[in-house]
Amino acid sequence: MMDMFSNLALGFGVALTIKNLGLCFLGCMIGTLIGVLPGVGPIATIAMLLPITFGLDPVGALIMLAGIYYGAQYGGSTTAILVNIPGEATSVVTVLDGHQMARNGRAGAALGISAIGSFFAGSVATLVIAALATPLTRVALLFGPAEYFSLMVMGLIFAVVLARGSVVKAIAMVLCGLMLSTVGQDLETGADRMTFAWPELSDGIDFATIAMGMFGFAEILRNLENPETRDVLKSRIGSLLPNWSELKQSIAPVLRGTSIGAALGILPGNGAVLGPFASYTMEKKLAKDPSRFGKGAIEGVAGPESANNAGAQTSFIPLLTLGIPPNAVMALMVGAMTIHGIVPGPQVMEKRPDLFWGMIASMWIGNLMLLIINLPMIGIWVKLLKVPYRMLFPSILMFCCIGIYSVNNNPFDVMITAFFGLVGYAFIKMGFEVAPLLLGFVLGKLMEEYLRRSILMSRGDWSVFVDVVNRPISAGLIAIAVLMLLISFLPAITKKRDTVFVE
Repeated sequence: MMDMFSNLALGFGVALTIKNLGLCFLGCMIGTLIGVLPGVGPIATIAMLLPITFGLDPVGALIMLAGIYYGAQYGGSTTAILVNIPGEATSVVTVLDGHQMARNGRAGAALGISAIGSFFAGSVATLVIAALATPLTRVALLFGPAEYFSLMVMGLIFAVVLARGSVVKAIAMVLCGLMLSTVGQDLETGADRMTFAWPELSDGIDFATIAMGMFGFAEILRNLENPETRDVLKSRIGSLLPNWSELKQSIAPVLRGTSIGAALGILPGNGAVLGPFASYTMEKKLAKDPSRFGKGAIEGVAGPESANNAGAQTSFIPLLTLGIPPNAVMALMVGAMTIHGIVPGPQVMEKRPDLFWGMIASMWIGNLMLLIINLPMIGIWVKLLKVPYRMLFPSILMFCCIGIYSVNNNPFDVMITAFFGLVGYAFIKMGFEVAPLLLGFVLGKLMEEYLRRSILMSRGDWSVFVDVVNRPISAGLIAIAVLMLLISFLPAITKKRDTVFVE
């Protein structure tokens, strides 16, 4: 406990410098903005801003990018409540009761409890990260190449199981991502692989081009396909502080939502996204009168909003301690760390404690900033919501192209991004989820490296991954992965899984 407090003191010393406070504030502001504006999203924004981080120190860059991610959760709830459009995937559930509260003249109370719940959940999640960081890092130091490979296999299987739609389609996307990660020069021999004699592909495909294409360009095409209807609230928002009765009703949902979100956020795949859905389902089942839900029940806002912020922050745990990204945004964070020459994993805590604990401390500061930013600036966000998407997308497209070009000053990268944008749009139309592809791509190179090391160390013995005697951790992880995959194919589980995602 004393070690944790001394480490947090180090973290606050790093996070409270003028420069890092400014970058944290900038990240939170940008995150709130892109959360408020439907059709942008943190993935495309972080991919766009990656080139800007070249000129920043690693700590400041990661503090800013993290602020964008959890700031988007706050902004998404504003859009959900006032416009009936979820600004973020995690705000989908907030629409159900949040907008009904707004139509009933309680928009201020809905926004207020959303901000209070989010701040509480974010603060608790920060403490969870700090508490779990040291023990998880010690466990990770026991891992060898075989254990890391098995852990990544398990992570990808979880991403498959928790992905929307068909399990087979999710597996196909993971395999597609793994295949794309092998494009370029072989790690050992230096020979070109799957480059089709194009010298531009010899260095491999930049993950920013895939992320920007699949999530940025494809999302623009999808948004332009649907006619835009925004029912911006015209009545007065009212007091932003819920009354005493509403606060009492919200205490238990906030506590339950924080617990559910924090636990699910650690899971690879859609864990952080599933938190609000699980929280809403629980609140509806525990309610004395479930018929209130969907008609403006404040518990339907307090629980899910707490869950989505807790999940967004605990998703940093596997990234910071194990070096494994649990979702697409964390995959981009891995890319940002790699750009600055930092290898994600347990060594970060030992070699760069300033970065590790500085990021954790900045999350609490960022949550406090978001509480101060969001409530007084509701009027500005409402005005921004009136800007039609047809006027926004040209500037979004321009910034995407500038960002991609500035990475390598190569127009070929812009063309590749446009290609992946069309491919991503086609995947969306065919019911494929693209997040597992990005996870497969990011983990592909690491998996190949750990696979080769394991086989070399075992002198060609492939049973090293399931050796219960010598490698019990690796065997256990593989067993969990196989069991999860088999369970997901059971007809009863498949039916329930489809029902959950449809709901």
